[in-house]
Amino acid sequence: MRYLLALDQGTSSSRSIVFDQAGQVVAMAQREFRQIYPQPGWVEHDPQEIWSSQLATVHEVLAKAQLKASDMAAIGITNQRETTVVWNRRTGEPIHNAIVWQDRRAEPTCATLRSQGHEDTVLSKTGLRIDAYFSGTKLQWILDQVPGARALAEQGALAFGTVDSWLIWKLTDGRSHVTDVSNAARTMLFNIHTNTWDSELMGLLNIPDALMPRVLPSSAHFGDTTAALLGASLPIGGVAGDQQSALFGQACFTPGMAKNTYGTGCFMLMHTGNTFQRSQNGLITTSAAQATSTPQYALEGSVFIGGAVVQWLRDGLRAISSSGEVEGLAHSVPDAGGVMFVPAFTGLGAPYWEAEARGAIVGLTRGSTVAHIARAALESIAFQSAALLHSMNRDAVSGGGVAVTELRVDGGACVNDLLMQIQADLLGIPVVRPAVTETTALGAAYLAGLHAGVYSGLDELSQQWRADRTFYPTLPRDQAQERMDRWERAVRQATAR
Repeated sequence: MRYLLALDQGTSSSRSIVFDQAGQVVAMAQREFRQIYPQPGWVEHDPQEIWSSQLATVHEVLAKAQLKASDMAAIGITNQRETTVVWNRRTGEPIHNAIVWQDRRAEPTCATLRSQGHEDTVLSKTGLRIDAYFSGTKLQWILDQVPGARALAEQGALAFGTVDSWLIWKLTDGRSHVTDVSNAARTMLFNIHTNTWDSELMGLLNIPDALMPRVLPSSAHFGDTTAALLGASLPIGGVAGDQQSALFGQACFTPGMAKNTYGTGCFMLMHTGNTFQRSQNGLITTSAAQATSTPQYALEGSVFIGGAVVQWLRDGLRAISSSGEVEGLAHSVPDAGGVMFVPAFTGLGAPYWEAEARGAIVGLTRGSTVAHIARAALESIAFQSAALLHSMNRDAVSGGGVAVTELRVDGGACVNDLLMQIQADLLGIPVVRPAVTETTALGAAYLAGLHAGVYSGLDELSQQWRADRTFYPTLPRDQAQERMDRWERAVRQATAR
């Protein structure tokens, strides 16, 4: 038996998972780390905490699995995307906290770029809209706001990376400054037609070339860990941003296959093969994880607040004491009683792209209870995801493709049966939960396994995928449409200014 070690560095925790060759979880370890909120709309992480928590889970998972590092064929890394780290190449010390993907501080810069007419240039080259979500303007902010940073960057003394690059730097003791195409594609600085850093976009944000990591396919040799860290040197053979990694782990390798990840946010991707398809319906085009040097693409829609709405019920409203209670509370009422919850705590992502939207609960009456609000919060995850899929289908059909016929799901909230049934009812297609729901980490393990020769190719990986449960729609389509219409009215109320 050959084993693969996946490092899954997420927004709220770092995890490590050992998989066997059949793609089954052998052991898992997880550690949460601090969320830092310097002011409203700003979200930061301490890069050293990201690293220390990740390394601790590696040691813990090997002990749990009763395996040694030398038993691993390779390491795969998957990570929260767009989160931006800048560090000193000589000392290895970050010059600022990591600016997290949720952070909105660069929105004024983005508004200026949009007003100057750069939207189409950015969209045509990167597949992305100009938005503070992506790494480029976060990087520009660090260079402009940290004293001396820009001068050091121009001297080649600093390194930029998304979280994957930071972890690889630490794992290899500074020998590898690299990233993969799926992470590079999220910076707003990378041309996804040519798979290169784009000089025009770099110039637009005044980013020195010397900062940038080398870009590799998602299955490649990213470097070797230092033997002192784990007791043996291991090759890092696979890297992908978390959502592209989940698409790969769900074995969505061909055009028209789609998955939705229910995490802190929700992220839906549909594979479009080697075709760069520009969305006409508020989605973005992104690089999919690439097993070879041939570019692969996907349409993507991002919901900024997915499972985080349940955290707000717990920590903000104190309606529940643990996240697991929400399903029972929501199930205690037959419906939301007319309540609609738009969780636009950090604006709205696709397909709306309303940066100034704020959360709203509408339709409250004297009969509304905390159970109705909990149900509406849960439904908001499904409503936002349904809006994404409807946009995705319109793009697919207008582009000569076919509509999505089933949605594969993963992420922490996909274990919520009520949510999955609501999702199937709104979409009108089967929602399929896989036997292994750790598909984000599994995708990274698969990419590493391909490079290490553990797997022969994509056909073998497709054959390993198994369904656990399929949720079939039960709601008549006219009723589903009526509910979506009510959702859209609530969104308009949340965005009214």
